Amino acid sequence: MGYGDDLMVTALAARVKKQFSERQIIIGNSNENTAFHSPIYDNNPNIADCRNLKKNKPIHLINYNPSNRPYIDYNKSTKSKYVWRKFKPEPGQIFFTKKEKSDAKKIISQALEFWNNNNNKNYKNIIFIETSSTKIHDRQFSIKHQNKDWGHENWNKLIDILRKDNLIIQSIHKKSNKNLSVFCPENMNFRLACAVLNEADFYVGPEGGFGHVAAALNKKAVLYFGGWITPEAIGYDFHENIYYENDLSPCGEYKKLCNHCDDARKVISVDVFLKYIEKITSS
Repeated sequence: MGYGDDLMVTALAARVKKQFSERQIIIGNSNENTAFHSPIYDNNPNIADCRNLKKNKPIHLINYNPSNRPYIDYNKSTKSKYVWRKFKPEPGQIFFTKKEKSDAKKIISQALEFWNNNNNKNYKNIIFIETSSTKIHDRQFSIKHQNKDWGHENWNKLIDILRKDNLIIQSIHKKSNKNLSVFCPENMNFRLACAVLNEADFYVGPEGGFGHVAAALNKKAVLYFGGWITPEAIGYDFHENIYYENDLSPCGEYKKLCNHCDDARKVISVDVFLKYIEKITSS
């Protein structure tokens, strides 16, 4: 499961826990009678740790797994393409520890120092940015994420414009295309990165995990959807969702590189992206 899916199910878990307060709520696959743990669930009072369940308390398994997503139409999907259902996710929940909050504030202080060392003016906003998926070169998911990707050149052009007036914090991982001109904290795990995002003004990046984090934290966001998936399947109404309107959209192609997705990268230019960012900063 991806972290975005892990976050989406926390909203459902909260409702189930309210209805069945005496039960241990876990997430998994009811057909296989298996449960999954995610760092997203840590400290969540509504979700039990499936690795350490209490024998004397009843268990309630929420059937939420890669074979059962509410936004995928499995009957119409094929072995090479997803077909999407209309679905409106509810913002999830993430519960930070005191240490995570403290460490996030330290990173923000380091970012402020980085800004002051490189600028002689005040910044307008703190923008948290992620530009690529951790699965972009994964054997199983690579094609899917390459089709979803906006492209390194586009992201760099956007960052080079935004960094002139905004303090940019770029979340990086082993496969990230790091922009050396902005502040890139080292050794952040996903939860700490989420805590840092909580200290920022808004999020900019591709549709995916951090978009769901921004929703859970009630943060504004500008997200690249391209033409692979539609905001009608997985987007939040209070975010700016940049989608490629085309007869082939959303393609859902995950077995081969898609020319239509390449067209989306060209049509959704840096100028288009900037207009959406200007919209949320002026509101």
